[in-house]
Amino acid sequence: MSKSPRLYSPYDAPMWKSIAERQMKLQRCPESGEFRYPPGPMCPVSLSMEYEWKPISGKAKIISWTVFHRQYLPAYPAPHLVVAVQLEEGPIMVSYMDHAELENVRLDAPVRMVYADHPDGYVVPRFTLEH
Repeated sequence: MSKSPRLYSPYDAPMWKSIAERQMKLQRCPESGEFRYPPGPMCPVSLSMEYEWKPISGKAKIISWTVFHRQYLPAYPAPHLVVAVQLEEGPIMVSYMDHAELENVRLDAPVRMVYADHPDGYVVPRFTLEH
């Protein structure tokens, strides 16, 4: 059974639940149509307090990356290939990729979201190159 990370705001519980179910959902403003990440109380475009949770496609493109060579948590061994991606729906997200994909990483490379089970019991969204 997967665990949800400790919640840091009252707005992210549905997002973590959707990740555990392997179909990530983000808040979407019904007024402006904008998706937002991270979750929050108000749409930055319309200033509306209304929102709905909608599934995202998981498609994105790489806008930046770096490699961390230090291990910070036992369940996450180094090296870490960390990418910043722009989701098809608009928001920017930072996550991991398999370090073996490093030699093929480039700006604007298409990627897709996958879900990884980690030894600590968490499900984490990651990205892989689209072939």
